[in-house]
Amino acid sequence: MSRIEELPDDFEESLNLNQTAPNASQSNHFAQNGSGSAPALPPQLASMKSQTVDEVANYLKRTPLFMTSLDVSSADDNPELEAIRALQYEGTRGEVALNFKEQGNELTTVKRWSEAKDYYTKGLAALRAPRKDGEPSNRAEDEKECRLQEACFINRALCHLELKNYRSCTQDCASTLTLNPLNAKAHYRSSLALFSLSNLSLALDACVHGLAYHPTNPSLLALHTRILAAQKALTAKQQALQASRARAQKESLLIHASLLARKIHTRRATPKDSNSAPDLQDATIKLVPDPLDPGSTLVFPVVVLYPLHLQSDFIKAFGEDDSLAKHLDYLLPLPWDETKEYTLANAEAYLETWDGGLIKWGKKVPLLKVLSGTKVEVVDGMVRVNVLPGSTQAKGWIERLRKEKGK
Repeated sequence: MSRIEELPDDFEESLNLNQTAPNASQSNHFAQNGSGSAPALPPQLASMKSQTVDEVANYLKRTPLFMTSLDVSSADDNPELEAIRALQYEGTRGEVALNFKEQGNELTTVKRWSEAKDYYTKGLAALRAPRKDGEPSNRAEDEKECRLQEACFINRALCHLELKNYRSCTQDCASTLTLNPLNAKAHYRSSLALFSLSNLSLALDACVHGLAYHPTNPSLLALHTRILAAQKALTAKQQALQASRARAQKESLLIHASLLARKIHTRRATPKDSNSAPDLQDATIKLVPDPLDPGSTLVFPVVVLYPLHLQSDFIKAFGEDDSLAKHLDYLLPLPWDETKEYTLANAEAYLETWDGGLIKWGKKVPLLKVLSGTKVEVVDGMVRVNVLPGSTQAKGWIERLRKEKGK
C-alpha cells in the first residue's frame, strides 16, 4: 500500500507560480552559443572555438597536465613546462634535494633505474650547492641534509646495481658508509656488487663487516652463504685445475723419458719445412693404456701421404708395435683411386730422414723398428709416411725428390 505524504503549509509560497519566463536577451545568449542549453565558453578557451579537433589535441599535449611524453627539442619554448621546472629549484637546498629524491623514489618503484639515478644525482648536486641568502644554517638543518645525502647515495647505489654498474655501486656504498657506518643496505649492496664482479674475498669482507653491525640481517646472512658456497666451488675448481696440470706435466715427462729410452728423435717444425703441421687436436704421442705407467705402449699420430695424387689419410693412434700393413688393410682400397693402383700387395712406403734421405718401410715391420736408432724424426709429435703404388712409380718419385733437394 503506497504512502501519501502531506505537503507543508508554506508549499505555495516556495512555489512561485507567478515567476516570469526568461526574457529575450537570455534566450539570445544561449542561442549565440550554438545550443539552447549550452553555456558560453570561458574567456581562456574562447579562442579555441575556431580551431579543429587536431589543433586542440596538440595544444592539450603541450599542457603539462595532459602530457604523455616530453619532447626535449620543444620543451624550451613551453612556458608552462618551464614554470614547473623552475618550481623544482624553489626553496632551500634541502627542500630541493628532497624533491629530487622523492621523484627518484617514484621512478624506482616502477624500475626506471636510469632516470631515477639521474634524479638522485641532482639531489646530491643540490646539497653541494652554496646556501641561498636567508637559508637556515644550524645543526638540525645539517643533520637533515646529511640524512638526505645518505638516502640519495644508497638509492643511487641500488640503481647502479640494477644497471650492472657494479664499481659505481661500490663507490656510492662507500660514500653512504662514510656518512653512516651502520647502514645495512650499503654493506649488502657493496658486497653484492663485489660478488657480481667475482671478487669473492672483498665481497666476503664487506658482508662480514655488515654482519658485525647487523648479525641477524636476513639479506646479509643469505649473501654470506652464497659467497662461502662460491668460494668453496672456486677452490675445488682451482684444485682440480692444479691436479690436471700436475698430471699433464707428469705425463709429458714420462713420454719424453720413453722416447729417449727408445732412441726416437723428435723436433719442432721450422718455417723451412715444406709440410706445415696439421691441426692434431687431441691426437698426440701418448702412453696407453696407462699414461702414468712407463711400461705402457707408445702410440703416435701418423699422416699417410700419397704424393703422386696429392692425397692423404690420418691415423690418430698408431701403436709402436703396429705394422703398416695392419693399417693399410682398412685404408685400401682408396675411395679416390678409380684405377685401383694402390693395393696392399704393391704399395711401398718411405720415411724421410733428418739429413734429407729416405728409408723404405716394410709393410710388416713394426713402427718402433723404423724409428728407434735411425735417422727418421718425429716432427711436431707426428710421423709422416709416403705411400706409392708399386716400385716403378716409387723409383720415379724418388728421382724427382732427389733432384728437388739437389742430391
